[in-house]
Amino acid sequence: MKKALNNDRHGITRRRFIKTTAMGSIALAGSGLPGLAPKAMAAKKDHILVGRCNPSTGALAAFGEPSPWIDDRAVARINKDGGLFIEELGKKLPVKVKMLDTESDSTKAAELAARLILNDKIDIMIALHTPGMVNPVTATCERFQVPCISLDAPLEAWLPGGPYTWTHHAFWSVEKDFFPVCKGMWSQVETNKIVGLLANNDPDGIAFGDAFKQLLPPLGYKIIDPGSFPYGTQDFTSLINTWKKENVEILFGNVITPDFINCWRQCHQMGFKPKIATVARAILFPASVEALGGDIASGLSTEVWWSPHHPFSSSLTGESAMALCNAYTEKTGKQWSQPIGFKHAAYEILYDALTRAKTLKKNELLKAIADTDLDTIVGPIKYNDQHYSRTPLVGGQWVKGEQFPFELQIVQNQKHPEIPATGTLTPLNG
Repeated sequence: MKKALNNDRHGITRRRFIKTTAMGSIALAGSGLPGLAPKAMAAKKDHILVGRCNPSTGALAAFGEPSPWIDDRAVARINKDGGLFIEELGKKLPVKVKMLDTESDSTKAAELAARLILNDKIDIMIALHTPGMVNPVTATCERFQVPCISLDAPLEAWLPGGPYTWTHHAFWSVEKDFFPVCKGMWSQVETNKIVGLLANNDPDGIAFGDAFKQLLPPLGYKIIDPGSFPYGTQDFTSLINTWKKENVEILFGNVITPDFINCWRQCHQMGFKPKIATVARAILFPASVEALGGDIASGLSTEVWWSPHHPFSSSLTGESAMALCNAYTEKTGKQWSQPIGFKHAAYEILYDALTRAKTLKKNELLKAIADTDLDTIVGPIKYNDQHYSRTPLVGGQWVKGEQFPFELQIVQNQKHPEIPATGTLTPLNG
């Protein structure tokens, strides 16, 4: 998280951010009308405001792309009967969402979260889409004591920002969920157990790399780590030469999409063809896979957090995972993507907590979120004393599709047999 918040792409350091927002807080607190009592201010409230920092553009745009379609759809369902009853106001209030584009920049995500809290006076925050987006937003909510529902950041990358008071999180663990999925997929293909590491120098890449370097050797795997690299790296020659020299047959990575596209194309140009290539984050999305060009994406494997095959339904709309995916395709003409389910689940948690809380008093709303015990479209959500709930994870492989150029088959479901497998892992070289 520290690296994410220290991103100085826009010339704002973490220290300067804290100083600026602290001064802004004082200025905003002093700008209110002295004679306006809290009860009078509450009486003027006519909606519940949810803050959203979304990577609508930039390197993480594929994560944010289903917004605002999914957000608008979920909010329309919440507001169907006039919204949610708020006891202290004696009336129902509709939910509104204020969504701002982070441009996939961690520092900007923190700045926008502070703006939503201090300027827009949001009642609650929803944080989504990789540690680079989730960590700075949840850190800001902790600083300014605003209830936050977060999803879509592996636990090992999110937990170091704790202990958390105001944030409750849902996603899977690298060690307990992702690693067993990889081990299960890799056991389906005979290899020499030499693994080449490909990792961005960011919270995601570091967390995954550290976990695998610790977990793989005891199982007889050899790790070839040529070092992590910054976003936007263009030349991967030295990494590829290292993997070739060490006879790597399994490539494992956690990188952003543009970096993997450059690397994988260069792998083919230089004749590096591992038997397995499992890549987190970069190839989660159909558009990202298609962007590789030709058939070089066929056979790539990745994690599957959510799919049409997941046997879960929405507590908000009653829809199955398949029905939600079909609705998205029908409306947009695009293929489903994994963040759709988690965006929708965020609003399920929001609706459930506000319905039970019947208040916007932040401590009581926080308690309602903490007490969540809900079956959602991504699976059951029940937070532990560290403020997180683990969600199911399976493994998938991209293959040539029928309706779309590539389709994601589920090829490893050992820990979650309730999610049906639709294929088996096949080696990249036939």
